[in-house]
Amino acid sequence: MQLLRTSDAGFEAKFERVVRDRRESDMQVGRDVAGILNEVRERGDKALVEYTKRFDQHNLSTDDDWSISKEACKAAYDRLDAELREALETAAARIRAYHEGQLPEDRDYTDDIGMRLGARWGAVEAAGLYVPGGRAAYPSSLLMNAIPAKVAGVDRLVVTTPTPKGEMNDLVLAAAHIAGVDEIYRVGGAQAVAALAYGTERIKRVDVVTGPGNAWVAEAKRQLYGVVGIDMVAGPSEILVIADGDNNAEWIAADLLSQAEHDPTSQSILITDDAGFAAQVSDAIDLAFMKLPTAKTAKASWDDHGLVVIVDSLDEAPALSDRLAAEHVEIATDDPETIFAKLRHAGSVFLGRMTPEAVGDYIAGPNHVLPTGRRARFASGLSVLDFMKRTSFIGASADALAAIGPAAVRLADAEGLPAHALSISKRLS
Repeated sequence: MQLLRTSDAGFEAKFERVVRDRRESDMQVGRDVAGILNEVRERGDKALVEYTKRFDQHNLSTDDDWSISKEACKAAYDRLDAELREALETAAARIRAYHEGQLPEDRDYTDDIGMRLGARWGAVEAAGLYVPGGRAAYPSSLLMNAIPAKVAGVDRLVVTTPTPKGEMNDLVLAAAHIAGVDEIYRVGGAQAVAALAYGTERIKRVDVVTGPGNAWVAEAKRQLYGVVGIDMVAGPSEILVIADGDNNAEWIAADLLSQAEHDPTSQSILITDDAGFAAQVSDAIDLAFMKLPTAKTAKASWDDHGLVVIVDSLDEAPALSDRLAAEHVEIATDDPETIFAKLRHAGSVFLGRMTPEAVGDYIAGPNHVLPTGRRARFASGLSVLDFMKRTSFIGASADALAAIGPAAVRLADAEGLPAHALSISKRLS
């Protein structure tokens, strides 16, 4: 863990190195993924069979080996402990309610010259959702991706998920049942993203691909953007906690570890104005490693990428936070609104001492698929709009065209496009 003080000489250079540290895939990953994408595009299902056997030790031969039926998802849902089933249902209901509020409205009006103008929103026909199945299985991610797609009105929802050695996760299947997923294929990695984008003999192509994954999955989405729409290129998880010394050190330590346990490349950062409190948090983290089942991963993340910044005043925190543009920002103070009002760049913000980031991962309602790697400067979290598109429309009467047509002709002539000008002027005459 690195400790910086804003008052120390050399702070700016050291902090800038943290800001610029990408912690993402290297050029070799890009080359490997390009090869996988080409194989799937050229060889379709045959390539998927080979990659799935190689990476997941799972043979794709029969229909059951390839896909998971809706009946199997319902059976998994029925097998769940009643309390866990209720927790999934509660999460789904809250996610659905929040995202229903994001649905955009169509626009249709006639302006003062009699020109009809507007836009109509509609869902994409098919969406592909990637659900990890390697290091951990995340039913919450399935809900966060599938429910906004359903709310948007997507006709066909397709899930791809790896099933190492053929093992399936009941929680993921139950979540698929709750969300109303149409198809599930037992394929993972960059090859799954390629199948969704290009289509194969078994897997029909989709229009949008969303969902988290490892460096190969993220790189596949980056390379395939344009062939399909994507939600974002997501990197390792991040959390930034802005906290004063009046917090419970064990609470803040747990908040920092909640992201560190995702992956050794995840990053957890604490900004505080109390050096003594920072030491207490560090000690609490060390103690947590002794009991945490995910301690190996969390410790690697904390040791290599963890950061504590001591500021003279929390008034410095918003500017530092905006430079990091973190995926998750917690503001653990009595008056979080003061800092929140000054923030411009964050994937999602968690206000107050009683709002741990983890509640947003599961059940609060807003989406937990968020921009990482400083992309919160220009990107937003997954929403209903990622599964929708807007079509504008124009309807001109003769009088409306007469009012603005001459100006359009002059502009077309000025740009050296005479056919453009002619298509308007012929109607004017």
